[in-house]
Amino acid sequence: MSTLEAKGNWIGGAWRPSSSGEVREVRNPSNVDEVVGVVAWSTPADVAAAVESAEKAFRSWKNMPAPSRARILSKAADILAGRLEEVARLLSREQGKPIGEARGEVQRGVDLLHYYAGEGWRSLGHVIPSAAPGALMFTVREPLGVVGVITPWNFPVAIPLWKSCPALIFGNTVVLKPAADAPLTALAIASVFEEAGMPPGAFNVVTGPGSQLGDALIQHEAVKAVTFTGSNAVGAHIARQAAARGIKYQLEMGGKNAAIVLADADLDHAADVVISGAMRFAGQKCTATSRAIVERGVLDAFTEKVVERARRIAVRPATDEEAYLGPVVNEAQRQKVLEYIELGKAGEGKLAAGGGIPEGDLYARGFFVEPTVFVDVRPDARIAQEEIFGPVLSLIPADSPEQAIEIANGVKYGLSASLFTNDLTRAMQYIRDIEVGMVRVNAETAGVEFQAPFGGYKASSSYSREQGRAAIEFFTQVKTVTIAPAGGC
Repeated sequence: MSTLEAKGNWIGGAWRPSSSGEVREVRNPSNVDEVVGVVAWSTPADVAAAVESAEKAFRSWKNMPAPSRARILSKAADILAGRLEEVARLLSREQGKPIGEARGEVQRGVDLLHYYAGEGWRSLGHVIPSAAPGALMFTVREPLGVVGVITPWNFPVAIPLWKSCPALIFGNTVVLKPAADAPLTALAIASVFEEAGMPPGAFNVVTGPGSQLGDALIQHEAVKAVTFTGSNAVGAHIARQAAARGIKYQLEMGGKNAAIVLADADLDHAADVVISGAMRFAGQKCTATSRAIVERGVLDAFTEKVVERARRIAVRPATDEEAYLGPVVNEAQRQKVLEYIELGKAGEGKLAAGGGIPEGDLYARGFFVEPTVFVDVRPDARIAQEEIFGPVLSLIPADSPEQAIEIANGVKYGLSASLFTNDLTRAMQYIRDIEVGMVRVNAETAGVEFQAPFGGYKASSSYSREQGRAAIEFFTQVKTVTIAPAGGC
């Protein structure tokens, strides 16, 4: 397959090399011998150039009628739809997402562009009754200014777009800093916006090391807000910096998501869904199913079904059409996952499936991990408490539905949870008592539709919500207006 040559950063409507002249290869995690592309390895000076470009573009972009901004996003949606297969294959080669899921993610990007284009035609304020005779009082929502967007590698189309699209349609300008493990896909998004006629400076992309560029972005005086998805440690660092500057920040972070399986559940359906949530994209989703909490009366039967499905999973290079589970993103991530697996083997659970690196020439040059299942895991075990971000599932017994909910809530995270039951009363109790932002019944913990608010409780979020109409809350500020009659009435 061809290698993409370095275009540089997308700044001010032009492709620019790094100010240092340095570039970095991006390699395929399914086969590290394959160089997928070459990108600019940028410096804080490049971030400053991007922010200054965004600041320069802000007033004209803000003053452009929202329906005109909407037409640009709609055109971008059509262009991305026309490039769906090309971008999906790039995504799959760049960061190891199985090609079927990669196509779905790019289609989600198309849908996000269309959805937020629609926001350009919707109301942005309310009329409020005034106690003053003859006065008109109303609110309008206005953009913040330059928004820094810092995104992870696991959804390199969807997450940059579900952050950038609402920022743009509401009149902000954007500087996107994508993850170092998935920069090529972000540059493909920039190419789409270029062809769609995005004004120079309204949308910018700078590639390179996260620690240096992220700090430079947050600390720039022209940046008015930052939205971030990634680890809790980095999120806490961003929160401190943003709070010190008094700018808005939005954090979406980790999860330790549970699927509760009650005795009356359809066990075949639950096993299918739990395996999908735990193993697709090698478990590298913040909403992935990491724990299955199962009533003891059906624990053995459910375990048998889950283990049987785990052993049948097709582990393949990401671009293989049969791939159900591809590689993890890099060697450091694989070593982290394997360390957690060793904890499980050392007494935190009983190994029932997987537990290592698959053997064979097909896997020798990639970062593959076997789909792994532990049973009889203690709720307080590290593999049941800490985010692994890999294809590892812990099965935990519970003596009652109430205890299952208590175990599910007994972690620092609160992103997503599922309940499998045919009992409506139990489902309603679970909806009331579960401490997560994404509540599912008889459905997978992973994923959320783009028109719905997305976010978590506790350490999973900074108590804001992304996607859907909820995005307007972060990317705008409210101005209250009163117009009184001249001279009274």
